[in-house]
Amino acid sequence: MENNKKTRTEHDLLGSMELPAGALYGIQTLRAAENFSISRFRLGYYPAFINGLAYTKLAAAEANRQLGLLTDAQFTAIKAACEDILAGRYHEEFQVDMIQGGAGTSTNMNANEVIANIALMHMGHKPGEYSYCSPHDQVNRSQSTNDAYPTAIHMGMYASHIALVPHLKDLIAAFRKKGDEFAHILKMGRTQLEDAVPMTLGQTFHGFASILEDEIRHLDEAAEDFLTVNLGATAIGTGICSEPGYAEKAVDALGRITGWKVKLTEDWVGATSDTSCMIGYMSALKRIAVKTSKICNDLRLLASGPRCGLEEINLPARQPGSSIMPGKVNPVIPEVVSQVAFKVIGNELCVTMAGEAAQMELNAMEPVMAQCCFESVDLMRNAFDTLRTLCVEGITANPERCMAEVRNSIGIVTALNPYIGYEHSTAIAKKALETGRRVYDIVLEEGILTQEDLDRILDPKNMIRPVKLDIRARK
Repeated sequence: MENNKKTRTEHDLLGSMELPAGALYGIQTLRAAENFSISRFRLGYYPAFINGLAYTKLAAAEANRQLGLLTDAQFTAIKAACEDILAGRYHEEFQVDMIQGGAGTSTNMNANEVIANIALMHMGHKPGEYSYCSPHDQVNRSQSTNDAYPTAIHMGMYASHIALVPHLKDLIAAFRKKGDEFAHILKMGRTQLEDAVPMTLGQTFHGFASILEDEIRHLDEAAEDFLTVNLGATAIGTGICSEPGYAEKAVDALGRITGWKVKLTEDWVGATSDTSCMIGYMSALKRIAVKTSKICNDLRLLASGPRCGLEEINLPARQPGSSIMPGKVNPVIPEVVSQVAFKVIGNELCVTMAGEAAQMELNAMEPVMAQCCFESVDLMRNAFDTLRTLCVEGITANPERCMAEVRNSIGIVTALNPYIGYEHSTAIAKKALETGRRVYDIVLEEGILTQEDLDRILDPKNMIRPVKLDIRARK
């Protein structure tokens, strides 16, 4: 047979299977790939998760070597294999679907088999020659899926969080920049889509920045929980099949390898079935998704038109908006970002429900939780960049339109309340609505205030912050 047609035979509890001779995965990976044809999201789709697996297996190998449970040759080869994976190599060998039965066993075995076979190549052996370095006896030594898998998720998610935050900060900075640019533009604020009181367009954009910036602290706090791991707890938290001191050595190694302040959980049994760190992080991410979608809704409203809407700002034109209406341009970037937010909100619900499904000493639903978490971070990162580069940075204002709305608004009568009283203000507002006339003209016509006092009250700088003016109504 041609070399690419050659196969090797591997055995497990259920029998034998043929694999491509050069495959770096093994029989349990192949069975899982056949069993779980669920989504398009394979393990290799999320490099941060693959790196989390490599970090975990390398830390375990270091601890096992310190305890004399691996030979120098085995440890050196496993370490080299993990370093290959961390360098971005062999990720295509992680072929199991992220959504799987078995509480992550298929993922753990995919990692064990790939690392073992890479290690074998470093040792000068062929894939499958497990007598020299076994997926079970060496790569998975002192571990269970139930401690190695969640530890890998934690490490992968913490790395994903670190990568996500700069993208959020860049978006916040873009809103801040627009806030400064639009600081001089007076516009009407709105509550319940009705005219409220004047503000500046800059205040609107600084508000967008602030509500997102407030969330970074919550997200950071939620991410800190990922640094507590149950590595060494093995099957259910009793540490069975590991030696005394292994857990402490493994977690210490994990901290040194990653450079993070990783610590061992205080209660191994409790932690082994507890997935609240994923629930907490997704809750924090959902808050950001909700706020981001709110901002996108506002951008769409402020840019509505171009002739029959609010028309206060212009979004960059990204593409033609209709197959039938010439000249139509849609706010496609805010629209797609809102859809991302909806997906993340749905993922948070899935994570919450899966977290509740834990039974006894394990949560078998962790795979879908992991997929939702990694997917959500990727989606939000892309959404932040898309919104910033294709929308926010290119927004322009229509200051004349903004000022025209202020001058024509009934809402400016609110600014007169402290000086002429609520009853007078209500009567003026009613008359303006009934006649279509401006509040400004009615106040002067009825002699309630002098033009000088009225202009002082309605001076833009006096309408966008707390002020105290020495003005009294004439009647």
